[in-house]
Amino acid sequence: MANVEKSITVNVPVHAAYNQWTQFESFPNFMDGVKAVRQKDDTHLHWQAEVAGKKEEWEAEIIEQVPDRKIAWRSTTGAPNAGMVMFQPISDNATQVKLQLEAEPRSMTEKVGDKTGMLDRQVKGDLEKFKEFIESRGGQPTGAWRGEVNRNS
Repeated sequence: MANVEKSITVNVPVHAAYNQWTQFESFPNFMDGVKAVRQKDDTHLHWQAEVAGKKEEWEAEIIEQVPDRKIAWRSTTGAPNAGMVMFQPISDNATQVKLQLEAEPRSMTEKVGDKTGMLDRQVKGDLEKFKEFIESRGGQPTGAWRGEVNRNS
């Protein structure tokens, strides 16, 4: 598995950063390669993306969600992947967003990309675009879901 961990400071309150991240269907606005995310219910998502030039689809499940703290997920179909995003208030108007991602490169192109740091650069770029997206909205998220999930077993 390829493992990436990156963080960024966004200049919005923690609730705004967290609330925006719960709006999974907005991910194509700031995540390269993500074409669509459809939220099937509170904990299940269908993803469509382009990975190393190839169209991919998979299902994912939210396994832990704590408002203003973290969201963790894992794939249930398709290429194995899992991750967690954590939110740490720095001040009333600044939040550290830390993203940890594990993904299984399958094709030769994905394996070469992993060795050359492609996923690392993509995660860094996606966080920078998330920062630009939420800050350009004046810290106003496109929506919010404040429920809790705990399916770590």
